[in-house]
Amino acid sequence: MPYIRKFKTGSGATGIQVCYKEHQKVVRTVHVGSAVSDEGIKRLMKKAQGIIDAEKMPLFNLKKFDK
Repeated sequence: MPYIRKFKTGSGATGIQVCYKEHQKVVRTVHVGSAVSDEGIKRLMKKAQGIIDAEKMPLFNLKKFDK
C-alpha cells in the first residue's frame, strides 16, 4: 500500500517520499525530492501522487469502448 511521506530534512527543507508498506513494514521508498517553498512542495506532492497513480490498475478498461 503506497503512501506519501512528508518530513523535514537536516537542512530545514521539506522532503517528499513515496513509501510502500507490506504487512505493516516499509519495504520500498522512492525519494521524490525536497523543497523549501510552498509552491515547490505542492509540485513534489503532485509528482508523488502521479507515481502512485501510475501503478494503479483501472477498475474499468474504457479504451475498448472507444470507437
